[in-house]
Amino acid sequence: MAFTINIYYTGTNGSARKFAEEMINSGIVDEIRSKKGNLRYEYFCPINDNETILLIDSWENQEALDEHHKSDTMNKIMELRNKYNLHMKVERYSLEENNDKDNKYIKD
Repeated sequence: MAFTINIYYTGTNGSARKFAEEMINSGIVDEIRSKKGNLRYEYFCPINDNETILLIDSWENQEALDEHHKSDTMNKIMELRNKYNLHMKVERYSLEENNDKDNKYIKD
């Protein structure tokens, strides 16, 4: 079953944003997006918190995420998290299709 993980990276003095920029500029984000089973990997900036970056990370199944966690790419991520001294809050959600009752509220 597909799922999404929201990871809130928080630091000080803009370190979370610098982390995300280095993840993108170094090619690590592209590595992750190309992995089998990755559905989405995107960073967002909460409007009310300049010291936090939100990562939305979606996977087809747990096996795909487990393979990612065992990879050299994951080691690169952990090194950068330590470099920028980031703290994390993690939320996990199962994905399901919108039901017909929701469709009238969604604009295409």
